[in-house]
Amino acid sequence: MAGEPLEDLLRSEAPQVLGAVVRRYGHFDLAEDAVQEALLAAAAQWPRDGVPDRPRAWLVTVAARRLTDLLRSEQARRRREDAFAAHALPDHQVGPPADARDDSADDTLVLLFLCCHPALSVASQIALTLRAVGGLTAAEVARAFLVPEATMTRRLTRAKRTVAVSGTPFALPPAAERTARLEAVLHVLYLVFTEGYAPTSGPAIARPDLAREAIRLTRVLVGLRSADPEVEGLLALMLLTHARRDARTGPDGVAVPMEFQDRARWDAAMIDEGTALVTAALGRPGGAGPYQLQAAIAALHDEAATPGDTDWPQILALYDLLAATTDSPVVALNHAVAVAMVHGPDAGLARLDALATDRRVAEGHRYLAARAHLLERRGDRDAARTAYEEAARRATALPQRRYLNAAALRLARSERPGM
Repeated sequence: MAGEPLEDLLRSEAPQVLGAVVRRYGHFDLAEDAVQEALLAAAAQWPRDGVPDRPRAWLVTVAARRLTDLLRSEQARRRREDAFAAHALPDHQVGPPADARDDSADDTLVLLFLCCHPALSVASQIALTLRAVGGLTAAEVARAFLVPEATMTRRLTRAKRTVAVSGTPFALPPAAERTARLEAVLHVLYLVFTEGYAPTSGPAIARPDLAREAIRLTRVLVGLRSADPEVEGLLALMLLTHARRDARTGPDGVAVPMEFQDRARWDAAMIDEGTALVTAALGRPGGAGPYQLQAAIAALHDEAATPGDTDWPQILALYDLLAATTDSPVVALNHAVAVAMVHGPDAGLARLDALATDRRVAEGHRYLAARAHLLERRGDRDAARTAYEEAARRATALPQRRYLNAAALRLARSERPGM
């Protein structure tokens, strides 16, 4: 079996095997290590011996054996340290054997909820989700966070221990908690996708691996939470945004704003799928949530054949609704730009002025970049250039700095006599 299909198989099986082992034996932190060792054993043996008829059952069996070894080792260590007088192995009478029934979908959903445990910080929730559910290695998660692998390994260990000592059973949260916990799951998946689509730091203009992983996990969630409009809305938003990925960079590697992108390079099939999803979600009973509204805005952008065809009045109406449901600073900035596109740059700049005291917005590069864009549209090139330069100084990602500096240089050149 070729390396890539085997890697895909192991990655898709990883969360299901982990869910099966934790459901039966508990010990989330040790079970995760045991499953990783089972995956390593499979990667070493299957290319030589062939893939078993029941790969998941093989992995569950190997992981369970390794978990028993780890538990025995832990038991011996604790005895030596006199931490506990005795430490019995877990009771195995709960439920049938881990591979006797195929409820991997339920297990994946439980893992998502477990990784988004409220005792964890958002950063730890993201890292643990990528590790346990996404199947990324500690090194891959470390690269996503731009930290050393040893640092991420310690962070993941602390996160797993936090979940373990919380005493949370391996089961879906009670109905009373489920909606709030689902919001955390969606938020984590959204943040993973956003970091993949537009990294907040580092040299890359995008991390397609993270974006694709977020889309894959959200597809799993859609399958598990059928007809949930916000889950569908999140997947639609990801697809409609990711569809533009190939047109976001010019030949020189500099970011290309949407209005200047070659729309023929946008992924039409992905746009069609995302549009169908958000249309179905918006047609369900109940008010539209923030992910549905953002997806509807993305669909309007994607459906426009040219920048001039963009339905800005409809986009502004959607931003009006979105601003009433969320306190996101990014939404506030985009809302101001939509106001400018409908009512003129002065109206948009007035909106930005109202955000000048909001530290979440005013101290970042996005605020100055939006201000520079609207100043340029108004014809105030000198003020726009100054704003672009300051935005570049504040930007933490190299592609953002390059684009903002290029915009400032373009305006500086156009102001020279004879240019």
